[in-house]
Amino acid sequence: QVHVEESGGGSVQAGGSLTLTCTTSEYAVSMAWFRQVPGKELEGVAAIDKDGNTMYADSVKDRFTISRGSAPNTLHLQISRLEPEDTAIYSCAASRVPNIMAIGFGLQRMGYYFWGQGTQVTVSS
Repeated sequence: QVHVEESGGGSVQAGGSLTLTCTTSEYAVSMAWFRQVPGKELEGVAAIDKDGNTMYADSVKDRFTISRGSAPNTLHLQISRLEPEDTAIYSCAASRVPNIMAIGFGLQRMGYYFWGQGTQVTVSS
């Protein structure tokens, strides 16, 4: 079992920036960020593999950056030019499977076994 924990959420003004952090209990070769608005489907927004390859949802491609942290077993999601539509619960997900992105599940819920509880991001206009 891999423990996953997110931090860094909060309330920000539109146009601002925010960095979310995910910490896992062990190194995970595949990791991703998802977000969910109540009443809407879970959306995969960014993923990264063990080689540093990344993928993004088209809706966030120019504003979100996923990266592994300098501290062991950490992952970041940098969000710039925040929009009210970015308001959601952001969850970090991890997997021991190395080729999730290559087989098309990089931004799919079913690609990940371990999940955090999520952190709320609220963007006001």
